[in-house]
Amino acid sequence: MFFKNNGWQRQGKDPDYRFSLANERTYLAWIRTALAFLAGSIALDQLASGFASPLIRSLLAIFLSLGGAVLALVALRRWQENEQAMRNDRPLPYTRLLPTITILVVLTAVCFIAFIIIGGWG
Repeated sequence: MFFKNNGWQRQGKDPDYRFSLANERTYLAWIRTALAFLAGSIALDQLASGFASPLIRSLLAIFLSLGGAVLALVALRRWQENEQAMRNDRPLPYTRLLPTITILVVLTAVCFIAFIIIGGWG
């Protein structure tokens, strides 16, 4: 699904290289965000032993790790769909994932704030 080529790279016409490179930069930005999620999960798991209970820390770290994995997969899929659209002179596809990502990040932040206020440190 995510890694299939299906020959789409030979279909249509080559897009303007500036648009392909812009699409690649967007992909890399998504990957940086996925890596930040993973780094946060590792930091939470390994360096924040005084934060909340071990179960809560583990659950938050797993949630961040899963978020990073999903973002990486979505980034690849989005890059492929944009490249295919440019090659075939179609409009770029819209992603509904952006509001979802925003909501998940806000919910994660609210969880962290709640644990800090409740006395999760120490």
